[in-house]
Amino acid sequence: MMKKSHTLALFNDFEEAGQAIRDLKAVSLPGFRMEDVVIKSPIEHPELSEMLGDRPVYVQWFTLGGVLVGPLTGLILVASAQANFLLQIRGGRPVVPVPPDMVLTYEFFILSGVLMTVLGCFIGWKLPGRRSPLYNAKVSEDKIGLLIKADPLVIPKINEILARHKPIEIMGEDRR
Repeated sequence: MMKKSHTLALFNDFEEAGQAIRDLKAVSLPGFRMEDVVIKSPIEHPELSEMLGDRPVYVQWFTLGGVLVGPLTGLILVASAQANFLLQIRGGRPVVPVPPDMVLTYEFFILSGVLMTVLGCFIGWKLPGRRSPLYNAKVSEDKIGLLIKADPLVIPKINEILARHKPIEIMGEDRR
């Protein structure tokens, strides 16, 4: 498997960026997938995101795992803390009283769901992470960037497709 290379095209107009995405979708190049195209922009462009298609999101699975494991862990922790006091006189009350423990179990339910959701967001956003191999400050101001990852042999063909749509600049890892 070859190491993938990156190219970044900057556009003034999101219509031109959309046309570039359409042309990239229409062409079939070995070593290039549409999942490896990322839009870089200071604002959302839902039209362009729709063209790229749905991307998988796994945060909800982290949340589900948290809300399933959290209450069980909470109940075990609270009950084990109460069961440590077996030598104390209970006066006919149960060693582990369930109704009062449900309040703390509910709190663990919420806490674990939130913490696992935050963890899932960090993992999904790839944080902490390295900055993109190609970065241009113009993307943070008002330009639209298309960051594409593909095999190095296919990059010239991709750059040719991008050049047809009046980009301001096309940057590659070799031309930083």
